[in-house]
Amino acid sequence: MTKSWSMPPGKAQRVRPGFDLAAVDASSTPGWEHGRSSAESKLEADGNRLSEVQERLYAHGRTGGSRAVLLVLQGMDTAGKGGIVRHVLGMVDPQGVQLHSFGVPTERERSQHYLQRIREALPAGGRIGVFDRSHYEDVLVVRVNELVPREVWEPRYDEINAFEREVVDSGTVIVKVMLHISQQEQKARLRERLERPDKYWKFNPKDVDERAKWPAYQEAYQAVLDRTSTEHAPWHVVPADSKWYARLAVGALVLAAVESLDLDWPPADFDVEAETARLDAQPF
Repeated sequence: MTKSWSMPPGKAQRVRPGFDLAAVDASSTPGWEHGRSSAESKLEADGNRLSEVQERLYAHGRTGGSRAVLLVLQGMDTAGKGGIVRHVLGMVDPQGVQLHSFGVPTERERSQHYLQRIREALPAGGRIGVFDRSHYEDVLVVRVNELVPREVWEPRYDEINAFEREVVDSGTVIVKVMLHISQQEQKARLRERLERPDKYWKFNPKDVDERAKWPAYQEAYQAVLDRTSTEHAPWHVVPADSKWYARLAVGALVLAAVESLDLDWPPADFDVEAETARLDAQPF
């Protein structure tokens, strides 16, 4: 029998007023009390359900619908964003998924408003969009590394809130997830990349330098959670030291988002009986 959550992920990890990131145990599994084996069974069951409702969403988009879901993934290096994409979104039809990874802005992107490249990557109707990093880099990396003055990045919190309000009003459900990893676990994952030749490609020497800025990043993330967790687009902080738990929790959040659309199969835009008769009339 598939085990259940003691508290739904949407409630267990949701950021509310007074939330303290430093108080979150990155190795904890809030809302799940059944261990890894049961979690894997639950993830498989949720994946089957997600595949079903995602097909309805995709059909909705193919027939002109505008509803969509956007998963925003943020987290420190090695937090597991790529694993979430592979293990959670890998369970659905790839035709219905739009993945975008945001790196350092190109010269063209730097000449535009910082939200322009985000607008261009928003999921079309019927799709589940995934942002591997996002517009929040412009109040995280930019802030920590002082790439622009404070008077430039400070107003961006309100700009982002207004932008997300616009996206939600257009018919897209936004699921924002911060994968919260501990310094100790991050070090272990970086070391693994240095010990395995098949992981060298994932290692960037700059990641070691960024670890020295850990307190500044935690402060920046706290500001993001304080100022941009809204009713229309709340943040969820998912402890990520246990990869299996993070995948289970994010999968449940995405499933709940797609189910919240409550979509039926689109009706036929043709005469079903007439087309059936035409088909049956063919000799082969």
